[in-house]
Amino acid sequence: MEPLDLLIRNTSEVLTVEGTHREPAEQALTPRPNACVGVRGGRVAWVGLEAELPRGAIGPNTEVLDAEGRMVGPGFVDPHTHLVFAGERSTEFDLRCQGATYLQIAQAGGGIVSTVRATRAASEEELIRLALPRLRRLLEHGVTTAEVKSGYGLDVDNELKMLRVVRRLAELTPVELVPTLLCAHAVPEEFKGRREAYVELCEREILPAVAREGLARFCDIFVEQSAFTPDEARRLLTAAKALGLRPRLHGDQLTSGGCAELAAELGAATVDHLEHVSDAGIRALATADVTAVLVPTSTLFLRMRPYAPGRKLRDAGVNVALGTNINPGSAMSENLPLAMGLACLENGLTAAEVYWATTRGAALALGLSSHGRLAVGDIADMVIFSCTNYRHLPYHLGVNHARTVLKGGRVVIRDGVSHCE
Repeated sequence: MEPLDLLIRNTSEVLTVEGTHREPAEQALTPRPNACVGVRGGRVAWVGLEAELPRGAIGPNTEVLDAEGRMVGPGFVDPHTHLVFAGERSTEFDLRCQGATYLQIAQAGGGIVSTVRATRAASEEELIRLALPRLRRLLEHGVTTAEVKSGYGLDVDNELKMLRVVRRLAELTPVELVPTLLCAHAVPEEFKGRREAYVELCEREILPAVAREGLARFCDIFVEQSAFTPDEARRLLTAAKALGLRPRLHGDQLTSGGCAELAAELGAATVDHLEHVSDAGIRALATADVTAVLVPTSTLFLRMRPYAPGRKLRDAGVNVALGTNINPGSAMSENLPLAMGLACLENGLTAAEVYWATTRGAALALGLSSHGRLAVGDIADMVIFSCTNYRHLPYHLGVNHARTVLKGGRVVIRDGVSHCE
């Protein structure tokens, strides 16, 4: 065997996550007790017991990492973030703690439009400077791939600016970034009372401009009473599909609006939030194989009930993914382990289902076939955790157990210290 570039040995178990969401999650995680993982050329080259290592696997230049009896698994994939923005909304948080609702704050001129003002005023360099620490915190928690949305520009120039920032961030950080256009996040202030004109701007100018520059893989729409209607979403996502952008939806978050059914109709990659999804919507998602992305940190942050019915979704055969939804208004936290604990406590998922949802389930949501698992040939994104089994991750609530993080077979975090060039 050609020598490996790197070998991780002395594990309690390696979760290769080679199953599917249609089988029990404990089985889908495909745990390999006491296994080693070998890397060559940035990809997984070998998984098995140390005693079974092929001759020649360890050469003079092979880096050997001792897991010291702890678990190893795929790097986390965060399928839902808004981490590029300027400004902050701590005053709104305080008002919410005093009883104000999300809709009341938005109607009073706060909410998304306040972040739009700050983001429009910021330069690309300023947005990069603000986003880099957020990305670093995600990486420190074991996130090696993250989706990033626009949606705080809401005009041609500023939506393009945000997506260019995402592209530049991908060059500055080890975290692999998947860009999403979210021009239909809110109706901007200058279009107040003229929502049809703004929908037309999205359709005729913003979408084509983003597609021409190749700045996004997905187009997302926020469907809600305070945002856009199902008909507007259908119109914009149909146009996006024609331009090569795959549809996604924010939906059924604050009210039940039939967004899950719309996602199924459009063949969307995901529908996210789903606190108020209907039983018919759940059946439609399962039939159409649309991923449900849950973001329970937002439900907590907004002091809302109910949480999304994760148990019903899984039992119906829906692929469930889990994200931080890091954003300044409804989830100011990069703590994916907190979301994992909440998904068990409030969404009704098991520890195994949560690990699936933050690895392979999330990778499939983003169309990343070689991410979120550790089969031979997959990209070698891995985490050596400080615990011996995956059940400890949601149980030790909100605690970061990512000890060593590897991106493409390269150590980028070791004991919380960056090893990035």
